[in-house]
Amino acid sequence: MTSGVAWAGGEGDVLRVTDPGSYVSFTGGAFSLAGAPVVVSAGDHPGVVRVAGDLRDDIERVMGVRPGSTIARFPVLVGTIGRSPLIDGLIDSGKLDVTGVRGRWETSLQTVVDHPMPGVERAFVIAGSDPRGTIFGAYDVSYGIGVSPWYWWDDVPPVHRDEVWVRAGRFTQGTPAVKYRGIFVNDENPALGAWAPAHFGPGKAAGYPGGFNADFYARVFEVLLRLKGNYLWPAVWGRAFAEDDPENHRRASEYGIVMGTSHEAPMMRGIEEWNRHATAGRDPYGGTGEWSYRRNAEAIRAYWRAGIQRMVDQGFEGVVTLGMRGNGDTSLPDGDGIELMQEIIAAQRQIIEEVTGKPAAETPQVWTLYKEVQRYWDRGLRAPDDVTVVLTDDNWGNIRRHPAEARPGGYGLYYHFDYVGVGRNYKWVDTANLRNVWDQLHQAHAYGNHGLWVANVGDLKGNEVPTEFFLNYAWNPSGWPLERLGEWERRYARQNFGPGPGQAAEIASILAAYGSLQARRKPELLNRRITLADGKVVYDDQQSPYYFGHRELERVTREWQELGRRADRLARRLPAPVQDAWFELVGYEVTATANLYALREAEFTNLLYARQGRAATNDRAAEAEAALAKDFALADRFNSTVANGKWRGFQTQPHIDYGDVDRYGPNAGWQQPEKDNVALPDVLFPAVRRIEVPEAAELGVSVDGSEDAGEWWPGGGAVREASLAEFSPYQTRPQQYVEIFNRGRTPFEYRVECSVPWLLVDRPRGRVEQQVRLEVRVDWSRAPAGRSEGALTVSGAGTSVRVGCTAVNPPRRGLRGFVEAGGYVAVDAEHYDRAVGEWRRLDGIGRTGAGMTPWPVTGPRRTPGGSSAPRLEYEVSLLSEPAGEVTVWAYVSPRNPALPTGGLRYAVSFDDAAPRSVDITAGADDGLMNMTWARNTSDNVNATATKHSVTKIGVHRLKFWMVDPTVVLQRLVIDTGGLPALYLGPLESRRL
Repeated sequence: MTSGVAWAGGEGDVLRVTDPGSYVSFTGGAFSLAGAPVVVSAGDHPGVVRVAGDLRDDIERVMGVRPGSTIARFPVLVGTIGRSPLIDGLIDSGKLDVTGVRGRWETSLQTVVDHPMPGVERAFVIAGSDPRGTIFGAYDVSYGIGVSPWYWWDDVPPVHRDEVWVRAGRFTQGTPAVKYRGIFVNDENPALGAWAPAHFGPGKAAGYPGGFNADFYARVFEVLLRLKGNYLWPAVWGRAFAEDDPENHRRASEYGIVMGTSHEAPMMRGIEEWNRHATAGRDPYGGTGEWSYRRNAEAIRAYWRAGIQRMVDQGFEGVVTLGMRGNGDTSLPDGDGIELMQEIIAAQRQIIEEVTGKPAAETPQVWTLYKEVQRYWDRGLRAPDDVTVVLTDDNWGNIRRHPAEARPGGYGLYYHFDYVGVGRNYKWVDTANLRNVWDQLHQAHAYGNHGLWVANVGDLKGNEVPTEFFLNYAWNPSGWPLERLGEWERRYARQNFGPGPGQAAEIASILAAYGSLQARRKPELLNRRITLADGKVVYDDQQSPYYFGHRELERVTREWQELGRRADRLARRLPAPVQDAWFELVGYEVTATANLYALREAEFTNLLYARQGRAATNDRAAEAEAALAKDFALADRFNSTVANGKWRGFQTQPHIDYGDVDRYGPNAGWQQPEKDNVALPDVLFPAVRRIEVPEAAELGVSVDGSEDAGEWWPGGGAVREASLAEFSPYQTRPQQYVEIFNRGRTPFEYRVECSVPWLLVDRPRGRVEQQVRLEVRVDWSRAPAGRSEGALTVSGAGTSVRVGCTAVNPPRRGLRGFVEAGGYVAVDAEHYDRAVGEWRRLDGIGRTGAGMTPWPVTGPRRTPGGSSAPRLEYEVSLLSEPAGEVTVWAYVSPRNPALPTGGLRYAVSFDDAAPRSVDITAGADDGLMNMTWARNTSDNVNATATKHSVTKIGVHRLKFWMVDPTVVLQRLVIDTGGLPALYLGPLESRRL
């Protein structure tokens, strides 16, 4: 990609901003890397000297021959402007033009130079504006020749090449849009916390946890730099970066990494350091007693001073976190008075000045408005002008605030791909939907947030896709517009699994489908439905969040299983060398999640069947336990077989047994169980049931879409006659089912008789061993006009059950658009008839399809109504009589009121009626996350309703009006009196 003219070169050529490594060719060019030594000045930054060695390693990985390191006729010259005699000599002699690179932040130049010095015929030069610019430039070449940033973390082998060339021209990847771009290794127990000590051994400091030592962090630093990141928050769960291995900070400096500390760890000190020493009184840097500034300020200031002193003494590059939170990711025990926080920040700034001997503004600082800290900002507290204010998401990928006022220190972003907390921990597999991530990062960039971006990546391994995308986008947002997301996924596929024909497109398609399916609900949330009662979250222990009605649970399970089959088919076509990488990066997460859905379907079907006394009950219990065994087997393959056991113990994150209050206490609603790989039957929550099935045959009948999925006839405590939902010629799914099941072990013959000729059953006679599902439909060529009643009589085992059937056959002339059937109209947002104003389609962002959002995202709030106001119009045909009040449900992404206008609004109207406005965040507690937020983020949708009077049946125009620009509409559902209770809502209505 060329993003236009960036800077003019000295001889009239153009310095081109390119995709990573796009100047590399495997068919010919101006400079061959075959046999070319990689040369660097010993006096350059240690990170530059080191990365030259990595480039030699990478060329050897690709070409099979290791380059030398001394000058020859055709060398690769690597160095930093102003620090490398090699590079500076070329500049001074007029051989290298660094216009547009010199003096910039982290910018590199790749170019071929003829006769750069005596004895050298031609050189490929990688020059950086600063040491990290050089490091990024070298790793960009590695990427271009085919070495994945994840080569070590995911065992990705490069494609062997006999020829690797560099094209003629002057190339750069430009200057990063976001100054500091990083990750937070967090929530690292049990997976990373168990694996790292076994793989890397202890640190250098006796008595502290092993594993998270300089050798471990070197691997983190390297992949971060290969992804063009420069900033790290180190692991915090019982770990202290500075103490666990005294080499850690030195190694960060050697690599060129900027160190920070998390939102709860001010002044370059991890909170674990305080926890270790506060009561023991043995902290060499001070700090004893209670973590309270009101009651222990002197000790805390001494503790903070020691952190800044250590940064000065060890000379590492850091960004200092300001402010203070409670110990353990909580609010302050001292209360949230603004005056106290002002005092804390002032004291911290004074310490910085006293220890560094420089004005505080010369030391990079951030104040992170995480959780309750945002309340200070909302109430008017402002950080000093030079401090970067880090805004945050809500832990579930929805940004809480955008910049509303310019500041010299600018803004940052803290974003999550992993989380521990309400509504439930999500730590097991990648659940990020790149379309949602893109939307939120685009908004952040558009609103001027460019200072510091950091993503919570959990264990890092397992969140490779969103981590790479986050850092790619932070570097160059304009390079990845919405329409290039598919190309990004294809590029990721090619880089990690090779250029097989059609392979990248299929892998990209699998990745996109995976992200969309995961966006419906986190895997950890599959076993309990969340409702609200008296302002509190209530978990239904006996039900899946997906419903049996309208086959929803079956449908979503089948979609996952089909994706799993696609992944398996593709895996069989991949060459043997990439099988480990495939399983680590794609195969495990797809297959294991698909299996988890199969497990949950079997588990909840078992519980339903047990209530009905079905003969198939125990088979479903066995299926659930078999799926559980498969879950363990997949984890064991990851732990024991992949990469010859390199990742032994890594795949140990519990993800199944959430929610058992009796076993795990009051936090079981969201906190992970300690371990889910114990005896098989004990892990499933809720537990499967087995029943004693009598010998004698006994008829049972259940029907599609029953209000109570456990209802059955002739028994089961049903208080109404069995009946199917209304049939309509406009139903998306024209057939419904009746299920005949056996409550005994002896098979029986069944017979179904239809009372009217327009009712059809696919198998009216047969034999039932355990159960038979019959499809029922209407022959509309024979059905009378209007509303007609009929019935099925199901007979077997000496018993009969009558199932009522109603057909509604309305006049068909004059109908247009989406047609009501069954008491509702469901419309996916992208299927509008008319758009007024500019709107963008976000494919795959919704739970059932695309989303629609006003454009640009920085547009002003608009008043709904009038001919020119932005809106989406949907033509619908309403058929219910008598016409009257209907309810319109708008399913929008669960965004927060991120703009200073207050609230987050849309409006809805029919025809020419006045729009009804809705604030989807109404009732939020002082802008903080509350129980409604917990439900909405768990469901990944915010569903709100408006009431409308419709005076006549027939064609109407439903209008969805823009009010605020950051709303993302997923669906509109009109309830005319028959809307079924479903998690995703009904299938989209038929459109004429």
